[in-house]
Amino acid sequence: MAPPFKSLRFLYLGSAGFDADLAYYRQVLGASRVWQFDAFESQVAAVRLGDGPLVLLADHRPAPSCILVYEVEDLDRTAADLRARGWQPTGESFEIPNGPCFVFNDPSGNPLAIFEDQRPQAMEQAFADANDESAAQRDVSGAET
Repeated sequence: MAPPFKSLRFLYLGSAGFDADLAYYRQVLGASRVWQFDAFESQVAAVRLGDGPLVLLADHRPAPSCILVYEVEDLDRTAADLRARGWQPTGESFEIPNGPCFVFNDPSGNPLAIFEDQRPQAMEQAFADANDESAAQRDVSGAET
C-alpha cells in the first residue's frame, strides 16, 4: 500500500515569542523570509532554511509544537481512502490559503495535516501585494524588505 502523500510542504511551529523567534531564524540560522502576515490577532511567517518544507512560525500555536503539513493530490479522495483504513480527522475540513485541509493525530497524539494545493503561491502573491494591509513588509529590524 503506497502512502497517499505527495510531499511535506510545511513545518507549522508554535511560537512563544514571535519577533524573537523570527529574528533567530533569520539572523542566526540565515533563513530567508518568504512571507509574513499580521492578521486576525495572529502573526505568521514562512521562512526557508534550505531544501524541503517551509517553516511556518505562528504565535497562535502553542510552543513547543510542530504540525507536519503534507500535500495530497485530491483531498476528498485521499480522506475517503484513509477513512476506509480507520483514519479520523480531528474535525471537519477547513480552508488554509492554499486550499482545503484536514488535521489529524497519530496514535501517540502527534498532529499532522493534509491539504490540496488549489491555490499555489497564494501567500507569496498576497505578501507581494503592496495594498494588503496585513502583509508585514518590514523585517524584524524595521527595515523595508
